[in-house]
Amino acid sequence: MSARKIVHVDMDAFYASVEQRDNPALRGKPVVVAWLGKRSVVCAASYEARRFGVRSAMAATSAERLCPRAVFVPPDFTRYRAVSRAVREIFHRHTDLIEPLSLDEAYLDVTENKAGHATATKVASVIRQQIREELNLTASAGVAPNKFLAKIASDWRKPNGLFVIQPAEVEDFLTPLPVGRIPGVGKVTEERLAKLAVRTVGELRAHPLDELQSLFGRYGHRLYELARGIDETPVLPNRPTKSVSAEDTFERDVLLTETEPMIRRLAEKAWLASRKESRIAHTVILKLKTADFRVLTRSHTPPSPPDTCEELTRIALSLLERVGVDSRQRFRLVGVGLSNFRDLAADAEPTLFPQ
Repeated sequence: MSARKIVHVDMDAFYASVEQRDNPALRGKPVVVAWLGKRSVVCAASYEARRFGVRSAMAATSAERLCPRAVFVPPDFTRYRAVSRAVREIFHRHTDLIEPLSLDEAYLDVTENKAGHATATKVASVIRQQIREELNLTASAGVAPNKFLAKIASDWRKPNGLFVIQPAEVEDFLTPLPVGRIPGVGKVTEERLAKLAVRTVGELRAHPLDELQSLFGRYGHRLYELARGIDETPVLPNRPTKSVSAEDTFERDVLLTETEPMIRRLAEKAWLASRKESRIAHTVILKLKTADFRVLTRSHTPPSPPDTCEELTRIALSLLERVGVDSRQRFRLVGVGLSNFRDLAADAEPTLFPQ
């Protein structure tokens, strides 16, 4: 087991909480951060809105149906980045080993901390207190021996919670967890594991390494380790984001001409993910996987980066014309991505988590 002390800090309903903090009239109300429109997606939802089933990345029209009394607020990413910078300054009082995941969450390696606190739990408690007192916002935190466990722990007592997994508690904590809590275990992998009668991490732990590698290739080794709470991945400060993307597999193989609705939905998701980055993406990527598992990608870098979701969608759809396959070819997966991230202009608002 690693000797590291890792804290994962996750701001609670970040965008919505900033809006409620800055506008007292919104406090206690179901707030949905989104542009109104048929093709808009939810950027964030307050916990009052989440009680109605509203979630990030769902269509704004769906959120409106689920919560008719929701207050829709257009996102203000310049303001969110400014608040994020203030949170980062708090982090740096305790450690310089900070790895961002998005504007509202990060890993901190506090194996050694600047303030000289005796435990990682104390560091996490002080950080949450400083965020609350100085910024009037709440954050949840997880403390554990590695990144994998710390991220699970931060979600354990949300919102405004702190959960600690001590090294001696790792096995007991993991054993009853659904395998879907393991990073990388999506719907397809979960179904394959279910066929092996594996639904919990404890059941996964019973399978030997060679079997998992035979079934899942290199990822089988990762599954074997995570089932035992082993994750030696270090906290990497200032790791640049190379790309963001969203993809999905069709229930049945489809023709190229049938992919437009999915491309539109995935473009919205990719656009939302890119808004959490401190740098701007200049290249749009369309990914397709044929029925026989052949992967095709097409990309375009316009003279200026796409600055709206509509522009991203238009470029992604235009890439269909460059696929160049037999009209009878069927596809099982489509994806939309953004890459070629570059720094913002020098006068742009700096973000909490520079990438």
